[in-house]
Amino acid sequence: FLPFVDNWAVCDIMSPKVFTKYKKELLAKIKTWSKPSHVYTCRFGIETLMSHYLDKDFKAEYLEIPASVRSEEYYVKMMVAWFFATALAKQWDATIPYIEQRCLAPWTHNKTIQKAIESYRITPEQKEYLRTLKIK
Repeated sequence: FLPFVDNWAVCDIMSPKVFTKYKKELLAKIKTWSKPSHVYTCRFGIETLMSHYLDKDFKAEYLEIPASVRSEEYYVKMMVAWFFATALAKQWDATIPYIEQRCLAPWTHNKTIQKAIESYRITPEQKEYLRTLKIK
């Protein structure tokens, strides 16, 4: 079905319940889906990683998957930014080095900071620090 998805709304609404039962197999598929060859397949892969691997199943190495995505497609860049903003809220210590070391493309880096600053899950002190990390 993924190759036929042609908009962000359909892409973002898909969340099969069965995914929670097959985390190991799902992670392998996420790595394949997250390759930027098809906009919405890539977006779906990153969104699935965000939905299933930022809480109890989190490993810092998973941050490399979206960090390595390079695409000029708006909907891919936005998903990477959304992923990292959510990762900052849920896994600050593991995620903040990606912002401090500017591992993301400049637009995605700044969009991540913007989205994190807009979040209620980020403390005022964290927001203030993030503001100092914007790329001008």
